[in-house]
Amino acid sequence: MAAVRPVVLATGGTGGHVFPAEALAGELEARGVPFTLVTDSRGRQWQGALSRRPIHYIHSASPTGSMAKKVLALFSLALGLFDAWRALGRIGPSAVVGFGGYASVPTMLAARLRRLPSALHEQNAVLGRANRLVLGGAARVATSFARTRYLDGDARARLVGNPVRETVRALRDQPYRAPGEGRVIDLLVFGGSQGAASFGEVIPEAVLALPQAMRARLRIVQQCRPESIDRVRTSYVKAGVVAELAPFFQDLPRRIASAHLVIGRSGASTVAELAAIGRPSILVPYPYAADDHQTANARAFEATGACIVMPHASFTADALLGHLMALIEAPERLTAMASAAHGAGRPDAAAKLADVVGEIISLPLSPSGVAA
Repeated sequence: MAAVRPVVLATGGTGGHVFPAEALAGELEARGVPFTLVTDSRGRQWQGALSRRPIHYIHSASPTGSMAKKVLALFSLALGLFDAWRALGRIGPSAVVGFGGYASVPTMLAARLRRLPSALHEQNAVLGRANRLVLGGAARVATSFARTRYLDGDARARLVGNPVRETVRALRDQPYRAPGEGRVIDLLVFGGSQGAASFGEVIPEAVLALPQAMRARLRIVQQCRPESIDRVRTSYVKAGVVAELAPFFQDLPRRIASAHLVIGRSGASTVAELAAIGRPSILVPYPYAADDHQTANARAFEATGACIVMPHASFTADALLGHLMALIEAPERLTAMASAAHGAGRPDAAAKLADVVGEIISLPLSPSGVAA
């Protein structure tokens, strides 16, 4: 069995970048491949396989906001490049894999300067700005969608999917059962780490407008901003609807698996988890996402038949009411959407991403260890 030097994982600190990095870390660990993490200070919160290996912290910042903030961010990224150059020198990795976010940029640039094999993973249907900055040095670009804007025709692209957490993969075999006539309908609503303010306004209004017989069947679990919980709760009490409201749910994958219908944003992780578990959804893309990537994610998912897309500008109580009534009256449509979502899932994404890593270091990485 041939030895292999560590693989460096470089990523930002948000969940959308962290989850696939964590999934790859677990896959590498299972294959006996050493890895280490290079990140910024936000990496201190991570758990799972990522927390069981050495972590190297570097400076980073996002060059957005006022001119002064942009200048400071560029200075921080320059310091980060120096940090990353030294870290890679100490680690001596066999390859570097970047997951996007500006915190990954210094490490990917340092990898190019040191002529190390590198790959990128893109979670969205649009190649992110950070990944576009370092694209020139990548030997491979692993994608989550069949088509990714800014990568059309790029021979380096490899479709692997967006790896999800083990807690999500474990729910893939839990079958979907549409609500029977007169039975409870479980509706799950969530919208990013802070919840979506518009969801707390539009969804209760639409629910109030449902016929009483339909309202009586609803059981809602909804993520709400703290300042909105009392108002939203009052609306549901008025509608006679059983509702559980909270700013955050620790067990969100289980909640998704228990839902008959999900209403949410269309970030990369949300779409990947809906597909992995196989649940129908109404997706409302966040209108201010960079390069409008959430709309691209949602439209790609919609093309499979898995969801209904409601652009933010069209997300009104009347429009949502129409969709809810149509779906409640046709549970077979919910079943078809769930099946389409499940079919779009890529439970082997982490394994395929590990295979890409093996490809760039010219060494097959066997699930039972490193093979010569």
